[in-house]
Formats: sequence, structure tokens, C-alpha cells
Amino acid sequence: MRSFSLSTLLVLFMLCQPAWSQDKKYSIVIKGGHVIDPKNNIDAVVDVAIEGTPGGEDGKIALVAKNIDASQAVQVVDAKGLYVTPGLIDIHVHFFWGTDLKGTYRNGPNGLPADGFTFRSGVTTVVDAGSSGWKTFETFKKQTIDLSKTRVLAFLNIVGEGMAGGKFENSLEEMDAKATAEMAKKYPNDVVGVKLAHFVGHDWTPTDRALEAGKLASIPIMVDFGSANPVLPLEELYLKKFRKGDIYTHCFGGNSNNSGRGRESIVDVSTNKVKPYAIEAQKRGVIFDVGFGGASFLFSQGQPAIKQGFYPNSISTDLHTSSMNSAMKDMNNIMSMFMAMGMDFKSVIKASTWNPAQEIHREELGNLSVGAPADIAILNLRDGNFGYYARDGKITGKKRIETEATIRGGNIVYTLNARVEPVNLPRPERPAGAQGQQGQGGTPR
Repeated sequence: MRSFSLSTLLVLFMLCQPAWSQDKKYSIVIKGGHVIDPKNNIDAVVDVAIEGTPGGEDGKIALVAKNIDASQAVQVVDAKGLYVTPGLIDIHVHFFWGTDLKGTYRNGPNGLPADGFTFRSGVTTVVDAGSSGWKTFETFKKQTIDLSKTRVLAFLNIVGEGMAGGKFENSLEEMDAKATAEMAKKYPNDVVGVKLAHFVGHDWTPTDRALEAGKLASIPIMVDFGSANPVLPLEELYLKKFRKGDIYTHCFGGNSNNSGRGRESIVDVSTNKVKPYAIEAQKRGVIFDVGFGGASFLFSQGQPAIKQGFYPNSISTDLHTSSMNSAMKDMNNIMSMFMAMGMDFKSVIKASTWNPAQEIHREELGNLSVGAPADIAILNLRDGNFGYYARDGKITGKKRIETEATIRGGNIVYTLNARVEPVNLPRPERPAGAQGQQGQGGTPR
């Protein structure tokens, strides 16, 4: 079989592109949408142009301006009446799916394959929140990170096996700060932090080991307290343990009855006010992340906090096999729920794009700056009567966010109502001897 060098393949591939694609200045132009880009303070009806290989995954933002010439684009997206935002970033998911039936979230049945549950919600980047640890991360990388069109990053669990059930997650012997940091430093493009989750007991040792790993690798930690009797006090976690940039997920969960056991909550139910130390911690740079999950959110916590002006720094789903069919559902649903509680639309977008990009130190993401990766969500803000629920009740709202289209790396990966012309790009003929997978539009991946 005849072999080709990479450079030869690229030249042959470009020659095989249709003439109309070679003559165009842009691969995609998004016309007439209301752009909200919190990083660049854009809140206006303007067009967005993308440059890159038509149908490929190397697209970058080329221009954000009024009246971009649509005839210069291979594909045109009609976004009139819609909102155009950076691709959504969900920093708390569980995507280490697998066949170990006892593995729970680690290579087990509780995880999900990324691409089936991201693009339809406008999500282009996710962070797996500790499903893998230093012993199992490389399997997760080969199985999910390297095979997904979604950008998949990871918080590495301080537990070596990862999120594999109580036998491992309650074992101090499994919590190796040095090995965790070494694995994080080995894969700096993939690992963005360290995760502590589910430990049961009144013991700061797991937190201290996660912090040690975070310091050794110069990355933040994300903490999901399990339960303790008495509780591990959040004031000590926030103001004595955490560094600026460390993340407390499930921030509106915990106990709402001040029982003194389980997991402490940030809203004092006797006053219905956010506890002063939580407000101080957020001002100091501690990150409060939603991590809605299956049962990790309470209206009795979220509603008074939002009313008081205490907004989460980042909105995330804690997406896994059970939460997706319960109250949580997806990013769009949680974003809409926070609007129903009183958080304004622009703040919701910021907490789903630019804020999480900064939290994971990936500032090239979550914005529409010229030269940034062309990861874009096109959203419809529907009017109507909508219901949202959690484990402690339900509320109604007048707005619901729905994803119309998603662009990942300059490639249209999802469109709900086919507001794209042409919807499908012709597949170029492949050079003889070329091998490998083909993405949408026939582009080799």
C-alpha cells in the first residue's frame, strides 16, 4: 500500500476541497445573533466569523462585527432572534463510563460518554470531577479524553482508584498526594485540578492531602464533602484551608436543618441569610460551584442566596446516569432554573463560560476573542410557563434556555432546527492510501 507523509496528505486534502470552499474567506459566518461575550463586554447584535478548514476542527474566531459579508462564508448560520455565546463549560461531570459493574463512576455504569450529552446543550468543554485517580487516569484518557470531540479535561481524584465506591473513597491509604501530583504534572494539558469527594468522617486528612497534591502540581482543588458527625466546619475549610482559586462544589447543598451532622450548608436557616464567612470567602477568591447533581442542591439554600446577591461563581451539572433524568437534566435546565430564582441572563452566561474558564486556568476558552478556539453556543431564550424542581420543592419561571446550535473548533456539531446553509458539507474525496477516521464534512481527525 502506498504511504504518504503528513505534509503530502495535507496538500492533497486541500486540493480535494471543493473550489467554492477554497474561494471563501471564512468557514462559517453566524448572522444576526445577539452576542454575549462576558470577557470582552460584548452585549449586542453583531455577526461572528470563523476561519479554518471547512468542516474541520481547527477553527478560530476571525471577526466579531456588524454586517459581515455572508457570501464570504462556506456555511452561514441564521441566528436572528437567538443569542450567541462562547461554548458552555461544565466543570463538574462524570464521564469515565465503562464496564466494571462495581466501579460506579470509575470505569463503571454511572458514567456517561461525553459526546452524547454535551453538544445538544451547547457544552463544548467539560471537566470530569474526580472519576479517575492517579492509578486509573491513563485508562480514562485513552478511553474518553482522546476519543471525544468534546474537550474533556479532568480533576484528578486524591484517591488513587478514583470514584470507585466507599471502599476506596474512605481509605486514607488510597490518598497519595505525591503520586497524584506527579500524574497531574505528567499530563498538564488534561489535568486541571485535584478532587476530594465523598469521604465520610470528621477528619481533615483527606482535605490536607488534596491540598498538598494541589500545591505540588500548582493546580486548584475541588472539594465535595461527604458527611461527618459533627460536620467539618465550612468556615475552617474556606478561611484556613483553601487558597485563592480553590473550589467548593455542591455549594447550595448540604443540610438545611442545622442538625450538626452530615454536611454544613452556607445559608443559615434561622436567619435565611448566607453565613458571613461564606461571603468573606468568595471575596477572598474561594470559588463556589453549583454541581447540582442528583440531590446536591436545595432551594432553601439557593433561593435566599440568589435573593441576597450571592451568585455562584460557576454553574455546573454533576452530570451522570441518575442526575440526567431527575431534577438536573442538563446545563440548559440548570441555567434556566437560576434565572427563575432571580439571577440575570448575562450573569448566568458568565457563570457558564468565562468564569469556569478562569477557574480551570484555560483563559483561551469561554470567550469570543479573535484567535480564540471557535467554540460557540447558539441559544434560544424561550418565553412560557416552565417548572423546575429539586429534592426540597419546585419553582416556576417564565424563561427557558434551549440550544439551537453548537460549534466546536469551527465545526458545526449540533443543530436543532437546521438554521444552517448548507447543513451538510460535501465530503471531499480522500487521497489513495489515506487512512484514519473522518469527522463531519469528511475532515480527517
